[in-house]
Amino acid sequence: MLLYIHGFNSSPQSDKGRQSAAFIGENFPELEFVAPQLPAAPAEAMALLEQLVCDALEQKQPLAFIGSSLGGYYATYLAEKYGGRAVLVNPAVKPYELFAQFLGTQHNPYTGETYQVMPAHQHILKSFDTEVIRHPDRFMVMLQSGDEVLDYRQALAKYHCCELRLETGGDHSFIGYASHLDDISRFLQLSN
Repeated sequence: MLLYIHGFNSSPQSDKGRQSAAFIGENFPELEFVAPQLPAAPAEAMALLEQLVCDALEQKQPLAFIGSSLGGYYATYLAEKYGGRAVLVNPAVKPYELFAQFLGTQHNPYTGETYQVMPAHQHILKSFDTEVIRHPDRFMVMLQSGDEVLDYRQALAKYHCCELRLETGGDHSFIGYASHLDDISRFLQLSN
């Protein structure tokens, strides 16, 4: 199973989500590609992701992850806990700190959902923090220095022992993402 995990206020219908689904469908049609719309609440989001992972493990499926932004944070936790390889795209490193600026009402432009970000969400997010990367060989981290949302240097520091791809410029969406899907699939060791 390849699990695509979108970021905060995003969706599997984002450009990266749609490009990933199309690429996998065309090149690895036998591979189960799962891209859930995550609940806004971190505990509910992780419960859904862990259920998907546990179902895949019960079916003896190998695990692979693509995580973008907050999804990269979740993917780190899952790959370290359950195994599998993960590609992280402009991953959030300390989202529990960033959530302070998003407290209150939020609107997801993809789903139309309006919801509340609460202080408790910060504490729950912190519980998924992987302070030390114990299996650096499981991770490829793709960063663009022009990310206007996250400080890419935090990810450079955290994932310094992993395979890193740093591009100058770009933005939080990771400009040119689709051109990296061949490399992503090779790193994830996807096969037909």
